[in-house]
Amino acid sequence: MARIKTTSIIALMAITMVSCSKQSQISYPEAPSDGTVDVYFGNEVNDPYRPLENDTAAETLAWVKAENEVTQEYLSKIPFRGKIRERIKELNNYPKEGMPYKENDGKYYFYKNDGLQNQSVLYRSETPGGEAEVFLDPNKLSDDGTVALTGVYQSHDGKYTAYTISRSGSDWTEIYVMDTATGKLLDDHIEWAKFTGAAWHGDGFYYSAYEKPAPGKEFSNANEYHKVYYHKLGTPQSADKVIYENRNEPLHFHSVDITNDESTLLVMGGGAGNGNSLYVKDLTNPNSKWITVEESQDNDISVIDAKDGKLYIFTSADAPKYKLVAVDAKAPQRANWKDVVSENPEAVLVNASFAGDKLILTYDKDASHHAYVYNKEGEKEREIKLPGYGTLSFSTNSKDPKAFYAFSSFTTPSTIMEYNVETGDSKLFHATELQGFNPEDYVTEQVFYTSKDGTEIPMFITYKKGLKKNGKNPVYLYGYGGFNVTLNPGFSANRLFWLENGGIYAQANLRGGGEYGEDWHLAGTQLKKKNVFNDFIAAAEYMIKEGWTDKDHLVIEGGSNGGLLVGAVTNMRPDLFKVAIPRVGVMDMMRYHLFTIGWNWAHDYGTSQDSPEMSQYLLSYSPMHNIKNDGTPYPAILITTADHDDRVVPAHSFKYAATLQASDTGDAPKLIRIDSNAGHGAGKPIDKIIDEYTDIYSFIYENMGLKPND
Repeated sequence: MARIKTTSIIALMAITMVSCSKQSQISYPEAPSDGTVDVYFGNEVNDPYRPLENDTAAETLAWVKAENEVTQEYLSKIPFRGKIRERIKELNNYPKEGMPYKENDGKYYFYKNDGLQNQSVLYRSETPGGEAEVFLDPNKLSDDGTVALTGVYQSHDGKYTAYTISRSGSDWTEIYVMDTATGKLLDDHIEWAKFTGAAWHGDGFYYSAYEKPAPGKEFSNANEYHKVYYHKLGTPQSADKVIYENRNEPLHFHSVDITNDESTLLVMGGGAGNGNSLYVKDLTNPNSKWITVEESQDNDISVIDAKDGKLYIFTSADAPKYKLVAVDAKAPQRANWKDVVSENPEAVLVNASFAGDKLILTYDKDASHHAYVYNKEGEKEREIKLPGYGTLSFSTNSKDPKAFYAFSSFTTPSTIMEYNVETGDSKLFHATELQGFNPEDYVTEQVFYTSKDGTEIPMFITYKKGLKKNGKNPVYLYGYGGFNVTLNPGFSANRLFWLENGGIYAQANLRGGGEYGEDWHLAGTQLKKKNVFNDFIAAAEYMIKEGWTDKDHLVIEGGSNGGLLVGAVTNMRPDLFKVAIPRVGVMDMMRYHLFTIGWNWAHDYGTSQDSPEMSQYLLSYSPMHNIKNDGTPYPAILITTADHDDRVVPAHSFKYAATLQASDTGDAPKLIRIDSNAGHGAGKPIDKIIDEYTDIYSFIYENMGLKPND
């Protein structure tokens, strides 16, 4: 690929100004441009807003400032915006408590948020539910709540605790160490780590990191040469030893873990396929060498625990719906694996963990969780009964038969149960109470609709009881469809605002996800990616056909890969939606692999450099490259991104917005909301979350011509 042409910047500006004047009364800022044209296998592709890829350039910063001013001016004129924010804040203001888990110091730890704290606080107590003390409060790590606690890792003797933080939503990780008993912070400090925890061994820990990036390129340049290091307490980071690296594969990344008995070191490699490689090392033998368990990255392979000299491995190898195997830790090669729980053709195994000597297995059946207890020989003993469609998470300890699990649904926040795997006894540990919202007033049903090629697609629909199919109900349609991610029924306080105002929430389980295993995932990848878009379009058509709504009351939303989804289907069927909300989306499919961790998505997308066929396929749906410019009316569009998003760099949204605003797509607004001191979404403080949803709902209601209830 080479840059071969430039057009006159003055001429391009003139074109932009004409297009904007046709489009609407909003005066959009003029985006910096240089008229770049790239060539892919002889095919010329325009990329005029290439300067926006430099997120720290003065002209980009000026454009960002101007765009935010336009967006905020528009939103500030919506008369009920303040009312929406007040109600969303009320809905978020309830105590939130996580499951307790037993740590190596013998105490129980859990997260709690009083209601509107920007970050949840980590507490500890002598017993589950006993009197608790604050162990670590991330709200004290910054003035505005933009430093998030992303992980806590206690040494096996319980003496030290390492914790990881993220600043302003970035994927970059810092590691600190504290004395567990006193809470005193040690001098140890690790920077430029990424995709890592802290795996303790002896008087130090293993972690994964990159070399320090070039100044000004911390959030945009491709990440290369991920290494595993060992840090000894009391020494500077510069003295840390490289334990594992692969100089032949600069784009692979390597995560590290260790078994609870500290006998086996595990390194998982990723970046080249749909799964990961696995290498292990015997730490009981100082002269041991790395053993290759699996070199390819074609399958998911993760060690869930070590017991009685065996490694228990959760894997998709020869099992597209996943299974659990065991192997001698001294000879862990794949040829020696023995099935403990074989693949279930009727459901997808999504999680496995030990509680004492029992196994708890969680399965997906039609995108909803079901859980069972097995013995360690793989014999099923019982099902853990659940109240309906929902999502499960477990807190277990291989040394304790007492477990905890949390269940939530679209309208029910987390309910925590205490469970004894030996007896099967289950009792309520903690119930979350919402003020002014009754879950019993709402219903969730699951439907199956037919996509373009005849495939049956599941979808959850949640709405207030008594709602009629009048063909005009506002519908919020959400999807993702990628990277083997399953969309289960989950709770969001922000969604309650939509439901209590008579809206319908529809969640489509598109191909590309993991709802039915690896085959379902692969059916929405690379040269089959358009299946995902067709599935989503068919979901919208179903909601209209069945009398739930019409095209004037239908909003679509998705984030990240879901932002790509929204951008693509808006280009394909602009007539089908009233409002589109693409959030932190992958909008430039020709160059996504050149930024930060983007290369790691190639197994799902393919790249523009793979082949003429792949290049042309990506170009045919790339959101930025397929915006119509012929007067075709588009829905109202609110793009969201953030300045510290180093997962999907903001250049995607920047260039997409600039192209959209310069094109003739009708009079509906095409705005971009660019958050500051925020990233891809994880760890975002509650204040910013409330602000963002306030703006999203205000934009939706304004452009549907509706008002929220009094």
